[in-house]
Amino acid sequence: MLAFLIRKVKAKNAVFSVHCHNDLGLAVANSLAAIEAGARQVECTINGIGERAGNCSLEEVVMALKVRKNLFKLDTGVNTREITRSSRLVSTITGMVVQPNKAIVGANAFAHESGIHQDGVFKNRQTYEIMEPSDIGLTENVIKLGRRSGRHALKKRLEFLGVSLSEKELDKSYEAFSELADRKKDIYDDDLLTLIDGGKKGKDDYVLKSLQVSSGTEVPASCAIEISFKGKPKSALAQGTGPVDAIYKAIDSLTKKKDTTLVSYSIQAITGGTDAQGDVTVILEHKGRRVSARAAHTDVLVASAEAYLSAINRMNSLKNSKLPPKGI
Repeated sequence: MLAFLIRKVKAKNAVFSVHCHNDLGLAVANSLAAIEAGARQVECTINGIGERAGNCSLEEVVMALKVRKNLFKLDTGVNTREITRSSRLVSTITGMVVQPNKAIVGANAFAHESGIHQDGVFKNRQTYEIMEPSDIGLTENVIKLGRRSGRHALKKRLEFLGVSLSEKELDKSYEAFSELADRKKDIYDDDLLTLIDGGKKGKDDYVLKSLQVSSGTEVPASCAIEISFKGKPKSALAQGTGPVDAIYKAIDSLTKKKDTTLVSYSIQAITGGTDAQGDVTVILEHKGRRVSARAAHTDVLVASAEAYLSAINRMNSLKNSKLPPKGI
């Protein structure tokens, strides 16, 4: 179709563009076909987010053109080493978790479990990988930081990851890092990048102080929680169909949020192992406005509570603003 248009429409200096959705999983394939036919603009999104099944994925098109440059003989000018960081940033802001088997930026994109695959990669990465992890900004993600590591070591590693913090932000991040190092044996780059959100947080109305949860096969899940509201302590007890349900019912009784609906709750492990941090993302909606928030902790129930409170704080800030009623 595009080749026909380019052939029939006599438009000098015009740039033909293609805008594909992924309803049949062919957005990237169709976009690449359009490029072959003469399109020189591809409308796409990071992580392929968008209406219905999503849009054409920016990182997939960019890396396809880079890896198969001998075929396409084109260049995008995109700094591919920023792809991973950009993907994580978009995921954090939107609350849309990237599926592990997502091409290019998924957690499993460069993971090899099969013995024959591992052996092949050790001998020659090109056996099973058509690009280097460093091409998209992935680095060796195990770092030798622990309880005795100082602020300077943390700062240097963050700078290596491309993160620059003020002294105040670094102090908060180091405090969170020290707490995590007490709970977790190995600290990964993904763990550090997650901590940055906490180090940059401002003052919130609602802050989690303590949490006790019990559940099992013979008793209903129950939660005892204490939070502070603008510095004043508040506590509640609640039961639910499960531990997270009990936590959220207890929080609801304290925050008295009206006409606010929990649209989405999702959780994933940031890294491997039983001591991995659980990364919880929640999306709340109030009269057409949506906010997302996330929190990470080695205790997924603590992460669930913190993410929910963070979303409530954001929603309250939005209610007090003069922004039009639309999702963010």
